[in-house]
Amino acid sequence: MTVAEAVELAKACEQVGFDRLGISDVVFWQDCFVLQSAIALATDRIGLGAMVTNPYTRHPAVLAGMIASLQEISAGRMFLGIGVGAGLEDLDLDYPRPVTALRESIRIIRDLLSGGSVDVDGEMFSTLGAKLDRPPSQPVPIAIGTRSRQVMQLAGELADTALVGARHFTEELASTYRGWLAEGASRIGRDPRSVEVAPRLTLCISNDGDLARRSVVRYVAHYLAIIRPAEIDAERLAAIDDALELAEGWYFDLDRYDPPALFDLVTDEWIRNYAVAGSPSEIPDQLRQVTDLGFTSVSLNLAAVVGGSMQSGLQQTIDGFGAIIDECR
Repeated sequence: MTVAEAVELAKACEQVGFDRLGISDVVFWQDCFVLQSAIALATDRIGLGAMVTNPYTRHPAVLAGMIASLQEISAGRMFLGIGVGAGLEDLDLDYPRPVTALRESIRIIRDLLSGGSVDVDGEMFSTLGAKLDRPPSQPVPIAIGTRSRQVMQLAGELADTALVGARHFTEELASTYRGWLAEGASRIGRDPRSVEVAPRLTLCISNDGDLARRSVVRYVAHYLAIIRPAEIDAERLAAIDDALELAEGWYFDLDRYDPPALFDLVTDEWIRNYAVAGSPSEIPDQLRQVTDLGFTSVSLNLAAVVGGSMQSGLQQTIDGFGAIIDECR
C-alpha cells in the first residue's frame, strides 16, 4: 500500500474504536516509524507503536530518539513494541542472545526516555554517558512480543504489556504463559497482575463469512508449520509443509499463490483454533472464548479479505469489527 492508503486505514481504525494501532517493522517495507509519524499527524486518539521492532537493525539509542520524537508528534500516544524481530535473514543477520539483547535494550531505552544520563557497558550494547537532547515529557509503555519462555519471563520483569504470539489459546496454554510471566515478575518482587497480557490473534471479517475463512487459510497453514501442534498427526503436518513449499509470496500478501491442497489440509476446526474469522455476527462468540480464559486485552493481527486490493480487504475487516466492537467490549 501507499503511505496515504495506510494512513486512511489508520484513521478508520481510530474511527471504529480500536484503542491502539501497531505497525510492523519488516526489512524492505516502508519504514514503520515514518508511517507512525504520518499516522500520528492524521489521528487524535488512537495509541501508536511498532509491532514489533527489534534491537538488531536499530540500536536502542536510535530507537529511544525515534520514540521521543514520536511521543512529541503524537501528544503522548506512543508505545514501543519490541522483540527479537523477523526477516533479518534477508540481511544475513542472526538473532544472537535474544534475552540479553532485549534486556539491555529496554534498560537503555527506558533510561534515555526518562531524561537521565545512561552508562551501560553491556554484553550486546553500550551507551556511555549518553543523554537524549529532548526526552519526552510523558512515559512510553513498552510491550514485549514472544512465544518463548525466556522472553515471556523477561516480559514479567520489564514489560508493561506482554504480547503472546501462540495464536491458539487453551486453558492449559494460557496458564503456561501466565506462569512464565509470573516467574519473571517474581525475580524482582513484581506483581504479575501489573502486566497487561494480550494474546495475538488473526482477525478477518467479511459479510461473506466463508470468504473471510478462506482468506486466512494460508495464515493458519503458516502458523501450523511453525507451531506444529501435537494434536495434528505428523502425516498431515508433512503434507502442509509440502504444500507450503509450492506457495509463493508472504502469507499476508494478496498477490500470493496458495496451493489448492492447503484448502483441503487446513480444516474449519483449525481455522477456528488459529484465527478469528467470519461474518460480523460470528465474531463475538469467538472472542468470548478468549475472555473466558481471563484475558482482558487482545492484539488483533488484521488480515485482508481476498478479492480486491490490500486496502479494501483490510477496510472490510476494520469495518466489520467496528460493527460489533461495542459488543466485544
